[in-house]
Amino acid sequence: MSSVITVENLGKRYFLSGTAAPAYRTLRDTMAEAARRLVDRDQTNQIKAAEAFWALRNVSFDVNEGDVVGVVGRNGAGKSTLLKVLSRITAPTEGLARIRGRVGSLLEVGTGFHPELSGRENIFFNGAILGLRKHEIRARFDEIVEFAGVADFLDIPIKRYSSGMKMRLAFSVAAHLEPEIMIVDEVLAVGDAEFQKKCLGKMKDISSSGRTVLFVSHNLNSVMQLCSRVIWLEQGQVREDSRSVRDVCGRYLLGGYDSLKGAYIADEDGYLENEYFKLFSFRAMTQGGSILDQPVPRDQTITVEFSVDIKKLDAGLNFGVAVFDEEGRPCFWSLTTDEQEVLWPRLRLGINNVCAQIPANFLNNGLYRLEFISSIHKVRWLSESMKTGCVIYISLEGGLSQSPYWNNVRPGPVAPVLGWTSRSVE
Repeated sequence: MSSVITVENLGKRYFLSGTAAPAYRTLRDTMAEAARRLVDRDQTNQIKAAEAFWALRNVSFDVNEGDVVGVVGRNGAGKSTLLKVLSRITAPTEGLARIRGRVGSLLEVGTGFHPELSGRENIFFNGAILGLRKHEIRARFDEIVEFAGVADFLDIPIKRYSSGMKMRLAFSVAAHLEPEIMIVDEVLAVGDAEFQKKCLGKMKDISSSGRTVLFVSHNLNSVMQLCSRVIWLEQGQVREDSRSVRDVCGRYLLGGYDSLKGAYIADEDGYLENEYFKLFSFRAMTQGGSILDQPVPRDQTITVEFSVDIKKLDAGLNFGVAVFDEEGRPCFWSLTTDEQEVLWPRLRLGINNVCAQIPANFLNNGLYRLEFISSIHKVRWLSESMKTGCVIYISLEGGLSQSPYWNNVRPGPVAPVLGWTSRSVE
């Protein structure tokens, strides 16, 4: 297949805050700065070089027609900057990016919309930007509106739309006006679960029609479900570029660390804080309260503990853990509100230690990522899975079964030892 995107030694440099020129300068300021540069030009250059930040550096890859490429990486890895360069929103500092075909970009909520124009007018406005004639846009208009679900709001200004409505309309426009290359950033996270599923289905249809998709997401399940290739960015450079999507996502999900850690401590790594609580620590421990030695024997009970300072109580406030295996597959979630309400842990204002136990002989041998999750039930996430930095890693090994007949790793993320009985039937 022919290449529709070619990136060669791409670099994008920014200067950190304080290095740019002020908004207003007097003649005296300009003359004084010129004098300082003449006196010590070398020192000024050294300071500026030290304050330069490379969001991307030496990035190279090709994307073929019809490829669906996921781009993953931590916050600040350079994902959004890469898409902005490819969308011609910002110019690269060095290197080049060649694009062959019409590009439809969905980078931020409301991008490409004029806030004073109505939804109807913005559909035609976006179509004109993509080079479509009026009759071509009219032919797709009803599909766009139906997919976005904004028929009742078509004739009010976009500035009155909620962020979810803007995102739904923006995605629908980008998907239905049929650009050869579709670039989608993390904006799908704004939509509800049903619409996200709808978007993923539409992107599958787009890819099967031979068009190219670049998809940035922290939701690795969506990446594994949709993409045929993944690019992992780390500190502005390509760490991995592979068609083994599940393997790369698994390594990324586990942090790519050579050593595992069994505790997230706020004093060391920063902390999660919001109007409801501040997280101090998230630990995986033995039943006796000691940090786990790695690897952990499979027949050992694991205690998961959160230490939180609760500042505001809400009936729907919950905490929990999301567990993923080394391939990024979800094993299970558990929340403090899973049982009957009378059995929920009693949360109080101030410091609370909340804990639960993962039973022995439950998880299979392997590497696991444990994520701290929290929400106001059915209202909003406070710490969402796949988007939290509050994670710990554990490795389980050995003790699969007491039986002499089975000692190998079993298929699947769990391998419980169940008690079996038999009775004769007359």
